Amino acid sequence: MTRLSSITQINSLSLELLEAAGFLDLDSLARVNAAKLIQELEKANKVLRITDSFPTDQDINEWIAVARERIGFTMEEPVLVDAVPSEALFAIPIPVRLLVDKKVSIDDIPQGVPLDQAMGDASIKGADLVLPKNISGQTGPLNHVKIGDITSPRPEIDNSRIKSMPTLSDPSHSTIHADRIALICAPLKETNLGRNPKSRRYIRGVLHSHPLRIGISAWVTLSLYLLVPSAFVSALLLLLSTQAPKYFFWVPKSILVFPASLPIFGIAYLIWGLGSNCRICSQKLFIHRTCLKNSKAHHRAGLGYILPLCIHIILFKWFRCTYCGTPVRLKK
Repeated sequence: MTRLSSITQINSLSLELLEAAGFLDLDSLARVNAAKLIQELEKANKVLRITDSFPTDQDINEWIAVARERIGFTMEEPVLVDAVPSEALFAIPIPVRLLVDKKVSIDDIPQGVPLDQAMGDASIKGADLVLPKNISGQTGPLNHVKIGDITSPRPEIDNSRIKSMPTLSDPSHSTIHADRIALICAPLKETNLGRNPKSRRYIRGVLHSHPLRIGISAWVTLSLYLLVPSAFVSALLLLLSTQAPKYFFWVPKSILVFPASLPIFGIAYLIWGLGSNCRICSQKLFIHRTCLKNSKAHHRAGLGYILPLCIHIILFKWFRCTYCGTPVRLKK
């Protein structure tokens, strides 16, 4: 699988937009037509508000052309089906024994293609096979599926949580549900009012279900990162001031607060830091793991992943998951 980032014509925002629409590699991009791709990108951008400068039709056609050239894929223009037949076709399972008796190979059986994805003229092909008789002695599809009894109650289903069709069709219910989904997927307009969409201060991503917990965990983890070396140095200086007061008389006794507060922040990290997960992939955010990280994760040489993640959360109120790379925000 070749990454879309290998196409130099696709910038970072367009790459994020393609990934949000479900196009993750060159193969998926090469097998879609321009009209369908534009439609999917518009849907993704409308919900997630990834970019204000939507790519032009020329750019999208160029992406598809480069992707097809890279993988050597040629695609004819699809012929649209004008109308759906009144009786839809269905597939009948053919026993292997029947194929052997009629000397029909697997290659002789055409692959079924959905009508909305058919390329060129739609045609129906079949082999001259005699269908086996079912239990009743009639020729036709075998009744392998037994319809269950739906009249008996199912005790494992909580009927109180099932909503009726009139309730779901109520405009007020639909509006509340749509507003909630829109709030989870995209921030409010006043949240990013006057901010540059390309800057880090522009809050983006899916709203986290526990934003306060993530914020507290970032502060606690950052404090613990700074407190551990400070506590070690403070304890060493206090020990030297006791053993050699002539040379270390200048060490104040107040630095004892650093090693003394270390257990408190350690307990706070156990309570909040260890339980903070990504809303999308459910991975632990503030625990170091030796594994492959996402290319978009917050990282600085010498600082690793967790410390830059904490700083980014505190400063900008949103972050990218270290493992799945999904943007997650902490403000509505």
